[in-house]
Amino acid sequence: MDALPTQTSTTWQLVLGWDWKALSSLRNLLCSGMASLSEDPSLETYAPEAPVTGERKINTSLQDKLPKPYMARAIAAVDKYHPRGTEGKDSKGLSVLQQHVSFFDRNKDGVIYPWETFQGFRAIGFNIFISFSAAILINIGFSYITMTGWIPSPLFPIYVKNIHKTKHGSDSDVYDTEGRFEPSKFEEIFRKYAITNPDALTLGEMNTMLSSNRNLFDFAGWIISLGEWLLLYYIAKDEQGSLHREAVRGVYDGSLFEQLEKMRASRSKRA
Repeated sequence: MDALPTQTSTTWQLVLGWDWKALSSLRNLLCSGMASLSEDPSLETYAPEAPVTGERKINTSLQDKLPKPYMARAIAAVDKYHPRGTEGKDSKGLSVLQQHVSFFDRNKDGVIYPWETFQGFRAIGFNIFISFSAAILINIGFSYITMTGWIPSPLFPIYVKNIHKTKHGSDSDVYDTEGRFEPSKFEEIFRKYAITNPDALTLGEMNTMLSSNRNLFDFAGWIISLGEWLLLYYIAKDEQGSLHREAVRGVYDGSLFEQLEKMRASRSKRA
């Protein structure tokens, strides 16, 4: 009778294919592997002599929520909540940066003229002064660099196909130099700087981010980045003064502009 439990246990091991010693060895191996992984200095993200590396943390487990977060996406602005990008959005074969600016190409001919920039800003809710100023500054600033020839145009057109040439310094690097979307860089915005709410930026936190991204002597990049983010904050902040990550993600692929235009049109109809 004393041997029955042992025989029963052995029988169940044979039936289920379990080998408790093997399982125990596997568990110990995994535990030791995890321990050695955490102790590997080459994987450390914090340097004690550089306190800023502890203050601005990075997401070390992003791959658990987003496949290949290190891989830039050409046509979708993805994040850990939207691993396939904006639902229902047709990229039309455009890069994410091209999608961002194509909203302002009002007649969809691949060229954005100053009056189209003005119309786009008005469509999403900016007043006449801001819209006019933005149209002048943006088209004068970015027109020539997107042109295919050497002779500038007095109409200051911006060519959507060459918009990647307008990438400037001191930015968040969410767009790469070809206009693709860098998921890990987007996540860093909130992992590093969103202190009050992990999925939103206050005005102060946004300013900290802008200051941190500034490249030495890149005065033009400082001004452009500041202008871009202040415009976004002005138009997309919530009632508490927070800029949510979904609004930020939406501005990268232009879907935020489409939503704002629809909301404004709906309010106009009700009025």
